[in-house]
Amino acid sequence: MPSLRVSYQTLEFSCADIHLRTLRDLQQFSDDTGEAERLGIPLPSWPLFGVIWDSGQVLAHLMSSYDIAGKRILEVGCGIALASLVLNSRGADVTATDYHPEVANFLAENVRLNGGREIPFVRTGWQDQDTDLGRFDLIIGSDLIYELADLGMLAAFIDRHAAPSCEVLMVDPGRRWQTHFSEKMEQLGYSSSSSVPENTEYLLNPFEGKILRYKR
Repeated sequence: MPSLRVSYQTLEFSCADIHLRTLRDLQQFSDDTGEAERLGIPLPSWPLFGVIWDSGQVLAHLMSSYDIAGKRILEVGCGIALASLVLNSRGADVTATDYHPEVANFLAENVRLNGGREIPFVRTGWQDQDTDLGRFDLIIGSDLIYELADLGMLAAFIDRHAAPSCEVLMVDPGRRWQTHFSEKMEQLGYSSSSSVPENTEYLLNPFEGKILRYKR
């Protein structure tokens, strides 16, 4: 099997320039050990973690100036972990999670490229009950509301790791299950609201999604 082909780029934020190693494109695949297959990650989904998506950029720009003082922050389904890298550049207490077995390697290399502190990473799925992650004051994620059958698991995973007073920020590109997920969060005792990002000029195309906010 050929080696993965990667790309290097730098994205500019108000707080820092973030250097990234990503997959070159969505045609890349490598699972020599069969780990991804054992985890149930199909070939078409394998490369999705390793590229930069518009929702991830919106979340990262939001985190570049967000109030993080004294907050323990969790990024769920981090993928290339752009938001975590931005937060790390600001000295935030951030932990990243994802189910994909290759995320940890890319995250470690991108932390090295940016000369930052190690970002704690836990490979975990939303169905996992015991993660030892603890509780967080701010939980973030981008483009996670894509499978109706998984929304209950996602909401429960967030709730298990939310501090008694917690804010949840999700950037969704406009998928059809936003309302269903908000209902799940409201059933767990969270208030919900949504807004359109104020400025997305850094994207190549207009952003048609929303920022979803949940608080308790």
